[in-house]
Amino acid sequence: MNKVDLSVKIAGIDFKNPLIMASGTYGFGKEYSEYVDLNELGGISVKGLTLKERKGNPPPRIAETPAGILNSVGLQNPGVDAFIKDDLPFLKQYKTKIIANIAGNTIEEYCEMAEILGSSEIDAIELNVSCPNVKAGCLAFGTTPKGIEEITSNVKKYCKQPLIVKLTPNVSDIKSIAMAAEAAGADCISLINTILGLAIDIHKKRPILANNFGGMSGPAVKPIALRMVYEAAQAVKIPVIGMGGISTSDDAIEFLLAGASAVMVGTANFVNPLCPIEIKEGIEQYLKRYNYNSIYDIIGKLELN
Repeated sequence: MNKVDLSVKIAGIDFKNPLIMASGTYGFGKEYSEYVDLNELGGISVKGLTLKERKGNPPPRIAETPAGILNSVGLQNPGVDAFIKDDLPFLKQYKTKIIANIAGNTIEEYCEMAEILGSSEIDAIELNVSCPNVKAGCLAFGTTPKGIEEITSNVKKYCKQPLIVKLTPNVSDIKSIAMAAEAAGADCISLINTILGLAIDIHKKRPILANNFGGMSGPAVKPIALRMVYEAAQAVKIPVIGMGGISTSDDAIEFLLAGASAVMVGTANFVNPLCPIEIKEGIEQYLKRYNYNSIYDIIGKLELN
């Protein structure tokens, strides 16, 4: 059998493989390290960070849906300084790339976090302008080209690491949003974040989530995510990281063919903590089956009918 090379270079960062754990589903890696060798992962995008500690939304914050979940966790996290002090040293024990996902209420908060993280040992910053579960900031910046341009160009000035802009699917034209991020200086884009949804308790006649609305993720969103990743990859020259409902190697390969240079795995980790390893092995087997030597042999190779 031929050897295959799974390594990818994104925005100057060398990932050993294209498997990155999605923010909001992997915490800071500690719980999963009991089940998975984190050295096997291409990267981890940590739980969304805010400038100060955030308690998140009141429960219930999770509702199961057919082939997915609806969440309104609301960016519960210890704050960026506590992350650097208490969580980053643990993650740096492992040979995997660390991406800091940041969210804020104002552009100034995003800029301040980027400046603080500039002197830390993270490998990249992921700009969260797409979380649907908070009442200020985030999604407010991510739904128009003008909003994306403004926040990306401002935060970029404070970045010492590559800047990844995470896009929301809750827009009518993903191509214009992706192009705005690229024009404003993004080194890479990632998509999709969750899709805004609603679940109702028919007996109480009220929403199941205390926050009323939440973000939907899981296998049910994959066709939407694939379409948006393809459209975004066609519209920009910077790398695209694809995510949305990936739970098997076949899912990941679809995203790579659609133009993603790497993929993020999220909700599937809740069901099967070993799925990133299984996905990596499945990609290797696929490349060997078709006599490919490198992951680059399949990135963006989709041919439309």
